[in-house]
Amino acid sequence: MLVTTTNSVQGKDIDYKGLVTGEAILGANLFKDIFAGIRDIVGGRSAAYEEELAKARQIALDEMCSRAQALGGNAVIGVDLDYETVGQNGSMLMVSATGTAVYVR
Repeated sequence: MLVTTTNSVQGKDIDYKGLVTGEAILGANLFKDIFAGIRDIVGGRSAAYEEELAKARQIALDEMCSRAQALGGNAVIGVDLDYETVGQNGSMLMVSATGTAVYVR
């Protein structure tokens, strides 16, 4: 399925199907939190959080695409990704994907 942040598909006619969203909320476990804290102190990237972020993003995009397909779409345009921390002390990561389901001819 075509997924794009643009509001059109160049040279193609599209039929609009509707707004679609996908969300993912993942918790980071205690050991990842501890090691990420150490990384923050000594500098560097936190691979554990990067992996969780990538996993959450993919889940949100997959869910959004499934909803687009259920509406008869074969693409999602105007995609926007939002990232938030939720829960007590921001212990969970939320990724939401939003776009417009379309059928590209």
